[in-house]
Amino acid sequence: METVRLSVIIPAYNEEDRIEKTLREIDAYLSTQPYSHEIIVVNDGSRDHTAEVVQGLFPFIKNLRLIDNAINHGKGWVVRQGMLEAQGEILLFTDADNSTSVDQVEKMFPEFERGCEVVIGSRRVPGAVIAVHQSFLRENIGRVFNVIVRILAGLPMKDTQAGFKAFGARAAREIFSRQTIWRWAFDVELLVIAKSLGFTVKEVPITWANDPKSHVKLKSMIKMLFEVLQVRLNLFMGVYGKKLWVAK
Repeated sequence: METVRLSVIIPAYNEEDRIEKTLREIDAYLSTQPYSHEIIVVNDGSRDHTAEVVQGLFPFIKNLRLIDNAINHGKGWVVRQGMLEAQGEILLFTDADNSTSVDQVEKMFPEFERGCEVVIGSRRVPGAVIAVHQSFLRENIGRVFNVIVRILAGLPMKDTQAGFKAFGARAAREIFSRQTIWRWAFDVELLVIAKSLGFTVKEVPITWANDPKSHVKLKSMIKMLFEVLQVRLNLFMGVYGKKLWVAK
């Protein structure tokens, strides 16, 4: 069996209007690259035709897979599911809105070659480009909120929430097999687990464009804060010392 260099995992919930465009753009790029790849869409119990749209692309997009869940579990749950089923040497999850184009993964490959095991896209480090901004108020609320989250979680990263994160295969198995948070703060938990296990985490600048259809409400931020506190408690209680899930 051919070794898969890159697995791209896309969590999807009610994405029938934009998943085809995203998948075609990802395929258009990856099909020109010299390395092997797979694209895995994990449907999170969508109530629309997301699964059917993806299935309709099977004849046109090579190495496209669909994991179709009938029940909604949360973004973190389906990202974990995709990561533990992926076959790549490097596993990248990216958002269905394609706010960061897949070609940005090229900035990550050199970091893996230098020995990093987790490489995350960042909108807050030098070299990052915000092609389409959020509103001034929402952007600054987000900055303050991110600082609070980093303090609570004990993380040094400047941007924990960008939906563009890559893991070496070994790191992915170790980290995602210990995951417990399924919704708002799952990104934070992944980084906390990585840090607790001694994996090297590197932030790289990405080009990011806000999708006006994507909105994070205040109540979601409040829920995230509570989940971050749960992550701190899990760390204190030694929860991340044991595996809870097994890769297939």
